[in-house]
Amino acid sequence: MSREQSLRNGAGLMVLGALIFLAYAVVFFFRAFSSAGFEVGVETLNGVTPRQLDGLNPAIMGYIAHLHVAIAGFIAATAIAVGGLAWYGVRSGLWWAWITGVIVPVVALAVALPMHYMGHFNYDWVSHLGPIYVATIIYVVGAVLALMGLSQVAPGAAQAAR
Repeated sequence: MSREQSLRNGAGLMVLGALIFLAYAVVFFFRAFSSAGFEVGVETLNGVTPRQLDGLNPAIMGYIAHLHVAIAGFIAATAIAVGGLAWYGVRSGLWWAWITGVIVPVVALAVALPMHYMGHFNYDWVSHLGPIYVATIIYVVGAVLALMGLSQVAPGAAQAAR
């Protein structure tokens, strides 16, 4: 595969992964205003529904909604940023864009994912984390493919070296 094909295909997969993150953020945002549950894949907090919690203390549900909207915003902003870095920077063969486009989601996931394995509450693994893992796998495959392209010598640089 040529350098340009690797960069184009890798960046495309990175953008696809970012779009899945963005879709997740949109669902997360609208879910904050519904009474169906807390977040995607979290219908109750150990048997306590949002309605029951709201009856106990409405400020708690207001606070949870506030946090969910903020988190949705940060997930969306991260998705837009890394999608833009991939589409405009990685596809153009810019190392700084690839490095930044890899570091940003790694930091976000390294902070967010460990809490899911602490056992604080029950959730549906497939709907709660499944989309994030699918997006991450697609994004990583794209990042590796783009890295293969970045690692190849650019055609102009090869001619200049002669």
